[in-house]
Amino acid sequence: PPGRTSSPRGSGCVVFSCKLSPTMSAVAMWIQVRTMDGKQTHRVDSLSKLTKVDDLRVKILELFDVEPERQRLFYRGKQMEDGHTLFDYNVGLNDIVQLLVRQAPPPRPLPKDKEGELSDSDSGCGSGQSDSDKSSTHGECEGQSAGTSAQADLIDPGFGSYKINEFVDARDLNMGAWFEAQIVDVTKAPKTDGGGGVEMDGEEEFLYHVKYEDYPENGVAQLQAKDVRPRARTIYQWHQLEEGMIVMVNYNPDEPKERGYWYDAQVQRKRETRTQREIFGKLLLGDAGDSLNDCRIMFVSEIYKIEEPGSREGPVATSDSPLKRSNGPECKLCKDDPKKNCRWCNCRVCGVKQDPDKQLLCDECDMAFHTYCLTPPLTSIPEDEDWYCPECRNDASEVVLAGEKLKESKKKAKMASASSSSQRDWGKGMACVGRTKQCTIVPSNHYGPVPGVPVGTLWKFRVQVSESGVHRPHVAGIHGRSNDGAYSLVLAGGYEDDVDDGNEFTYTGSGGRDLSGNKRTAEQSCDQKLTNMNRALALNCNAAVNEKDGAEARDWKAGKPVRVVRSSKGRKHSKYCPEDGNRYDGIYKVVKYWPEKGKSGFLVWRYLLKRNDDEPAPWTRDGKERIKKLGLTMQYPEGYLEAVAAKEKEKENKNEEEEEEKRSPSKSTPKKVKMEAYKLNKEQKALIKEDELNKKLWDEAMESLSLGPVSRTLSYQMRFLNKVEEVFLCICCQEVVYQPVTTECQHNVCRECLQRSFKAEVYTCPACRHDLGKNYQMVVNKALQAILSQLFPGYSSGR
Repeated sequence: PPGRTSSPRGSGCVVFSCKLSPTMSAVAMWIQVRTMDGKQTHRVDSLSKLTKVDDLRVKILELFDVEPERQRLFYRGKQMEDGHTLFDYNVGLNDIVQLLVRQAPPPRPLPKDKEGELSDSDSGCGSGQSDSDKSSTHGECEGQSAGTSAQADLIDPGFGSYKINEFVDARDLNMGAWFEAQIVDVTKAPKTDGGGGVEMDGEEEFLYHVKYEDYPENGVAQLQAKDVRPRARTIYQWHQLEEGMIVMVNYNPDEPKERGYWYDAQVQRKRETRTQREIFGKLLLGDAGDSLNDCRIMFVSEIYKIEEPGSREGPVATSDSPLKRSNGPECKLCKDDPKKNCRWCNCRVCGVKQDPDKQLLCDECDMAFHTYCLTPPLTSIPEDEDWYCPECRNDASEVVLAGEKLKESKKKAKMASASSSSQRDWGKGMACVGRTKQCTIVPSNHYGPVPGVPVGTLWKFRVQVSESGVHRPHVAGIHGRSNDGAYSLVLAGGYEDDVDDGNEFTYTGSGGRDLSGNKRTAEQSCDQKLTNMNRALALNCNAAVNEKDGAEARDWKAGKPVRVVRSSKGRKHSKYCPEDGNRYDGIYKVVKYWPEKGKSGFLVWRYLLKRNDDEPAPWTRDGKERIKKLGLTMQYPEGYLEAVAAKEKEKENKNEEEEEEKRSPSKSTPKKVKMEAYKLNKEQKALIKEDELNKKLWDEAMESLSLGPVSRTLSYQMRFLNKVEEVFLCICCQEVVYQPVTTECQHNVCRECLQRSFKAEVYTCPACRHDLGKNYQMVVNKALQAILSQLFPGYSSGR
């Protein structure tokens, strides 16, 4: 219960009292309500110990004609606050609760030209009142005089709706939430030549320079009038809330049951039971029109009225900041207590909140470790791109030497799989499962599209994306090298403040701590630096690297290409992400990159990327038609569909009475779509015809074009390229032949592989052991090399 306060003196006091037996906690009861002067006493019926003070104020309004905002309730010396019940204050049956009526709010100040008409007696506090009235309102008068004295702090710029040093609510343009701020300057905005936003009574002509109170390190932000409004100060009572009202609520989009930030919301419905109150609303996320429907508001006793410009009455005190609203802590364990050690948001070993510049973040679990807390301790930050903590680092016992048997590590010996003989349950743990194949068509440092993977290709799991060569890391969001550039990245909704408009999007770098609230990562604890993957992505921008201020491309289309994959995990933040799986969306290029302060107050690096691909985007009409023609559907791992079907069949056997489940496999079979055949151009056909030495192999490869796709997950083109890769595979390096030498026995071998064989004094064909002779002339088949370079562009890089 609230702290004890002394009973104020004066008129307009009501007293309540009641005592309930233990069996009457939810049974109807009554109390006495009495004013402080004892002149009025009323009996309040239809109450229970679960009745809240808010509801009690409504009943007092009917009996005493006193608004709830003017009621101060006292019971046994304690002031009763909203949100609590009669049980919290131990109010019993027929007990007396006192009511002190607050003074009515003062009228609005008169214009300056009429202030002189008022006499000193009219403007004085308490003039014309009795001694008791003056005593009861002494506190309010002191507050008014304090506000008047602080009025001198306000500076009127002569235009605009707000004054300098005034406390306001300011909107964050990235996330759409409102934060407490103070105006430090007001300027006139340069007029535009049309095409701007909607004019709002001339407010668009002014810029308000605000400083966020909780984030002073962000500096001063320039906002338009629509993004600034008077500081919210009025809390709605339960009975005042109605459907359709626009209010300000506290909500956490990632963890709805936890405290978050303050957003505007439209009340959709309210529900009240004997023990619970619920409000559901539509969350408004800014002027872009984004919204979240049917959000349950957890903190129903903290719903604020949205103040309109000019609605503030009376003088505004600026010497002291108004009462702050509660925001959710960044760390849920230590509640951001600087005196409390936490192994979740700080060092995993000691938990001491110090030396953030000496903390290392594990690239696997994203936990922080002090360099001096490791065993053995490190004297400096490692230069390696990837660093793993002792728990995630591979055990040395897992390395198998020649002639040795694999030893189980201590870590794996504790896992359930060590004592289980069950087969893999497809769909679980696919993020870290090992690759069953590797892309050899192009090297790992290949820029641009991967041959045979058209835009719109879908994979069920990230490991399949890695096997295709489009994005090789299993978990990491960026693939690149800090001295070369970035080759690909994945949009998986890890950062809620990122903006994805399809053809362009902003991307947040890695390092420090993640600000998005993604469950796989933790809160940020230090500034991000332009190193490792952040530097790699910056190198793709067509501008010199600037590690301090960032840079903007001179010609963004001339920058290095980045393959972009969108994951279904980002669906909650972007409508352009697929509903299921992972989709290749084409080539993007970096337009600019810059540092800025994130929500946690630490520095983050942001990147703006634009699409630059000849193939249509998969969310457009042309892109959807192309996907249908190519027959691109979801690709599953080998054996996945069979495993799922076996599982479904096992369920059907258990539930033989349900006939619908028996028919479910036939219902789930997708409709057959007529696929577009893959055709070679004239130049490719001419090169194939010119390669007479391999006519038999080319005839075998061309037959695959007429056979159609090998399955409903492979298109005609992919079937053909797979066949070409198979028939022109070098027997030595097991990759597509490069600078091929067609031997007398009609086999194709890489010239470098054949030279290496001859240096070992082996003068036979590596495929059939045909004797080639010591003086064999290794002539490169130029026609074959030309057609392979067209079918697999970039495959020769690094060979």
